Amino acid sequence: MATEQPSTSTATSTAMAAQSTDPVDDASAGPGAAPERLLVGAEVGVRGGRLRRAARGALADIGPLRDHPDYRRVWFGQTVSSVGQQMTAVAVAVQVYALTHSPFATGLVGLFSLVPLMAFGLWGGAIADTVDRRRLGLIGSAGLAAVSVVLAGQALLGLHAVALLYAAVAVQAGFFALSSPARSSMVPRLVPREQLAAANALNTVSMNLGMTVGPMLGGLLIGAYGAQAAYLVDAVAFSATLYAMWRLPSMRPLGDRTGRASVLDGLRFLRSQPNLRTSFLADLAAMIFGLPRALFPAIAFGFYGGGAGTVGLLVAAPAVGALGGALFSGWIGRVHRHGAAVLASVTGWGLAIAAFGLVHNLWLGLLFLAAAGCADTVSMIFRNTMMQVAAPDEMRGRLQGIFIVVVAGGPRLGDFESGTVAALTSPAVSVVTGGIACVAAVLLLAARRPAFLRYDARHPTP
Repeated sequence: MATEQPSTSTATSTAMAAQSTDPVDDASAGPGAAPERLLVGAEVGVRGGRLRRAARGALADIGPLRDHPDYRRVWFGQTVSSVGQQMTAVAVAVQVYALTHSPFATGLVGLFSLVPLMAFGLWGGAIADTVDRRRLGLIGSAGLAAVSVVLAGQALLGLHAVALLYAAVAVQAGFFALSSPARSSMVPRLVPREQLAAANALNTVSMNLGMTVGPMLGGLLIGAYGAQAAYLVDAVAFSATLYAMWRLPSMRPLGDRTGRASVLDGLRFLRSQPNLRTSFLADLAAMIFGLPRALFPAIAFGFYGGGAGTVGLLVAAPAVGALGGALFSGWIGRVHRHGAAVLASVTGWGLAIAAFGLVHNLWLGLLFLAAAGCADTVSMIFRNTMMQVAAPDEMRGRLQGIFIVVVAGGPRLGDFESGTVAALTSPAVSVVTGGIACVAAVLLLAARRPAFLRYDARHPTP
């Protein structure tokens, strides 16, 4: 990735070209001007090379995409399908609200997806540790595409059945949770260990592209052609994932797997591995104490005097920051103390959230939320890399299943915590104290598990 410094002949040619286009300066400069200009040209070339190297070093490392065709196809397929899934999420919410005119009924969409995510996440992780993960990924992607076809059909036929939408969302969440641990567990088999951090950064880019681009495209398509257009695009988008999975070799778990993989075995394994357990606890601290998502409407109206548009900006700001953090993640591959990096990132998240609660300027608030999203991305990259490197292959599926439960359940617990504190005090107090509590939890984890701070990716221990 490094750029070569310009050679002497290049610098000489540059200097001579400059001389030939400005004869007046050459004549007046005297006999010593040419060597001086040569030196200046060479110095400028060296500085330019350094700037180019610094810029390339800051951007996300695309080595896994460049060097490994299987990973490249999987990444592209996941990116396209992620955009489609976010379009479908917007379309379902729009349809439910249009049919019921009830915010409560619209909010139930999240509940109908949460239960299958948590239940099938654990079960899917156990299955992924016993079967061909490629086949499980194919089944999950085909199921998700089929659900999108059903959703498109009900919209085209004008069935106006809210129960059908709820059922489709639940089945969709089940297929996603069933296959997601298998897809995540494949990554260490697709790229070498030294590129895992870069691959996880690229996966975060993929996820956040879906979260930012998908809702915008979905809104445009729904406004122009109706919800059925978003569903149909989502169904077609899954062809990229199906093709990527079809091209993969068999991905049976390594190790001796003669019996059934037990979910409880995965939980016992996590309990016995202090470094992996601490990484999960750090994420839970961030999600429970430092995620004031449920307060965004109250903050938009109370802090900033805005409306629904302001709520949208508050919701989008962390995703924009997360995408920026992933795009400028080239430095991550050079960090080996992943435990210290996780705790530092979660601390940064908590401080940014607390600062967001203290300011009443919209643009400053958005800036702090974007900073929090960036910190969360960095934490996620290191946590995923630790899980993939430190855990044995035959346990990765179950750990990914537990990860889904944390990701799905943590924010809901955070909604409850922030809403309860806000009801007892105020939204501002809830946000600030939540950020401070997140930082306090991180400090407690660091004090209880000093070995986590010393975790070195070159010598991983779970």
